[in-house]
Amino acid sequence: MTTLKMGRRALIATAAAVATLSFGAPVFADGHQVLDEIHFIIPGGAGGGWDGTARGTGEALTEAGLVGTATYENMSGGGGGVAIGYMIENAESLEGALMVNSTPIVIRSLTGVFPYNFNDLTLVSGTIGDYAAIVVGKDSPINSMDDLLAAWDADQSGTPIGGGSVPGGMDHLVAAMVMEASGRDALAVNYIPYDAGGTAMAALLSGEIAALSTGFSEAVDLSNAGEVKIIGVTSDARVAAASDAKTMIEQGIDTTFVNWRGFFGAPGMSDEKLAQYQAAIEAMYDTPEWEAVRARNGWVNIHNSGEDFRTFLEAQETVIGDLMKKLGFL
Repeated sequence: MTTLKMGRRALIATAAAVATLSFGAPVFADGHQVLDEIHFIIPGGAGGGWDGTARGTGEALTEAGLVGTATYENMSGGGGGVAIGYMIENAESLEGALMVNSTPIVIRSLTGVFPYNFNDLTLVSGTIGDYAAIVVGKDSPINSMDDLLAAWDADQSGTPIGGGSVPGGMDHLVAAMVMEASGRDALAVNYIPYDAGGTAMAALLSGEIAALSTGFSEAVDLSNAGEVKIIGVTSDARVAAASDAKTMIEQGIDTTFVNWRGFFGAPGMSDEKLAQYQAAIEAMYDTPEWEAVRARNGWVNIHNSGEDFRTFLEAQETVIGDLMKKLGFL
């Protein structure tokens, strides 16, 4: 049997050609407009990782000329469950919408928080990876992970760590991983959940929590604004977007983690529309507009389209499920 492998640009052209034949209108990639518009549904509030990923992707797609216009709708609630339910219940009217999501869609289906999982949606494309970070307020006496661990050892309940996700969610899981890797009891973390990254950050700045577990890109934005200090990053080496921020490994905490983010369509999306979305995202990676957004946020390119995305997510289910069992969350 002969296997034919096509390069990236050939695949883009093929997907675009399928869309052209089906819709009868010219659709191009490689720097030409693929879609008139995309409406992004964001399962959390402003200031979180989902919000930044959707808006950054929309910015790159429109400024590169691959998409005419992008609009955004924040639909927080239920740790992302409200938006997923909306996509499923209103599928017939949502061909023009993409929902951003990430590792929590796997976590919350494993724990039974959601009655559905990624297989109930149309898998469009995994897009980026974002490291996690632990940050403290700019005026905090804590300046390193050693300082945070010392404060936690002295008063566990009085050293709460917050996050923009539900208990047992992504931010909680990262905090627990870090604590376990430092030799502490992961289940003893006094975790305070917030429904969005922006709300969690406000709690940090007000002193309601001692530290915040969050996405690296959100941490970079607030660090650049002088609002927080990044005291630990879950990358295996320092990231250029915040080169002064030490990794966990540098500080004797042997753990790394990267959180994927990607896009999903409503169930039953037509093959033609799916091909257009995938062609636009595929072509985006070759544009300087995307590279500017990616570098600014410190993201890693993790591109998995269609069935490759499904294979990736199924592997994530296994890895995360094993980790959550180890930490006592399952």
